[in-house]
Amino acid sequence: MSSNSDIAHRGRIVSITPEVTTVEIVSEPACSACHAKGLCSLGDATVKQVELPTRGWDNYAVGDEVQVILRASMGHKAVWLAYVVPLLVMVAVLLGTLAAGGSELLAGSLAIGAIALYYVLIWLLRGRLRNEYIFNIKT
Repeated sequence: MSSNSDIAHRGRIVSITPEVTTVEIVSEPACSACHAKGLCSLGDATVKQVELPTRGWDNYAVGDEVQVILRASMGHKAVWLAYVVPLLVMVAVLLGTLAAGGSELLAGSLAIGAIALYYVLIWLLRGRLRNEYIFNIKT
């Protein structure tokens, strides 16, 4: 199994190229063990695909069951970039605009605009972020 400093998910290899190995991960919600899961739409599992760099010495084949590993510190950093920083930006712009005497409509509009600008910046930096967040395969 993985150490406490790793985040691990079971997956299945769906494609292999010389540069990228694609693994499909089925994320099941925490309520998957509930007896009423068939009646609840909140318990739907989602399928995600993760691209990993192909290493020449690995001997994997399409369809192999593998474990995808990410360092926990990278997962925490991703949560900060995706949720915490945008929340702080939104609150800062909202409160700053109101403190400067702006109307609520202006403050709300600027806060939404700041969030949109933040996510555009994240999208522009996606190549750099992709190189920073590297998953590994463990059999």
